[in-house]
Amino acid sequence: MSYKKLHLVIFFVIVALTSKGSQLLIPMDVKQTNHLKAYGITYWALAKGVKADWLLNYRGGSFAIPYQDFIEKECLIRGVSYEVIPDGSYSSILREIANPEVNQDLVKLEKSPKIAVYSPKHKQPWDDAVTLVLTYAEIPYEVIYDDEVLEGKLAQYDWLHLHHEDFTGQYGKFYASFKNAAWYQERQKILEASAAKHGFSKVSHLKLAVAKAIKNYIGGGGFMFAMCSGTDTYDIALAAEGLDICSKEFDHDPLDPGVQGKLDFNKCIAFRDFTLVLNPYQYEHANIDATRTRKVSKPLDFFSLFEFSAKWDPVPTMLTQCHQRTVRGFMGQTTAFRKETLKSSALVLGENKAANEARYIHGTHGYGTWTFYGGHDPEDYQHFVNDPVTDLNLHPNSPGYRLILNNVLFPAAKKKKQKT
Repeated sequence: MSYKKLHLVIFFVIVALTSKGSQLLIPMDVKQTNHLKAYGITYWALAKGVKADWLLNYRGGSFAIPYQDFIEKECLIRGVSYEVIPDGSYSSILREIANPEVNQDLVKLEKSPKIAVYSPKHKQPWDDAVTLVLTYAEIPYEVIYDDEVLEGKLAQYDWLHLHHEDFTGQYGKFYASFKNAAWYQERQKILEASAAKHGFSKVSHLKLAVAKAIKNYIGGGGFMFAMCSGTDTYDIALAAEGLDICSKEFDHDPLDPGVQGKLDFNKCIAFRDFTLVLNPYQYEHANIDATRTRKVSKPLDFFSLFEFSAKWDPVPTMLTQCHQRTVRGFMGQTTAFRKETLKSSALVLGENKAANEARYIHGTHGYGTWTFYGGHDPEDYQHFVNDPVTDLNLHPNSPGYRLILNNVLFPAAKKKKQKT
């Protein structure tokens, strides 16, 4: 090869390398082909030790990762859209975001959070939106349950999701419809054995101990997320400490007389002044949930995400990043939260204003945070027991599922712990 040809080869190699730029931008607006797997790419890069920028309100809450060839290849493998941005172009984006008149901000993501899902080890006849989307996005998690919580293992995790648990010890109040079903009877047997193993006379006592341990976990700086019945039953259990709110159909003895007037709402983290539903044959725990009282038809069932100041309120801004501000509603055992039962400290992130209900709420406890999301499955309007599992390959751009994944990445953000 002549010197001139060698010079040209070297020149084109240099051009090819420098054209790669410095940042791999993962857009999260409508141009993204797979929003859900985009979160997985960001998590995967963090797990590899590569830090990322979360560009709040910039093109739907895009991610920017220092360019690495192996990350680009992984985007191609997982079908995630990306753009390679040169230094100069990325600096222009950062200047745009920094403009005080623009409602955008940059949050540094520094590590991949260790994730736990509080879920029974035995199979249940329904799925869980969080485990579905974590699996689809290829974000690893560990399943823990009562044993691990009571053994003090929560401190090993940065983020905790509460599966559709009934923390009141009433087995989801499925008694009227499923008391003769094999899965219901097996579940009751397993939980009663677990309670006895840990020295409790009732399942409600076991679940209260777990709920209090989770509350301590949040207070110490943990991040807790729950959906559907894992939201209201959690606070109900805390408010009913020392009381028997379970009918004999659940714990073999009658409930305490006048129990409603003995609830201690100061022990709750999200709700207040709610009224219990004590009828064991009614599929409801309290009037926190709006499922049975709401008059919203399916075609009109939507909720809107609030727009927060990215520079002044980065936490709620992170949790509401989405490529659309209006999200289709979906039902569950706990569908939505009646606003009159919310504590003043609970921040509403998403609401159906016409129905006066909150769908997505957030708050702090001690050094940590909690987030409650009403409904069962963002892409299955009314999911029933034994219904087939939702195939997220059909919903890669689901805005409702995006809200879950905002919470998963939330603990990765660099921020100072501040007790509130």
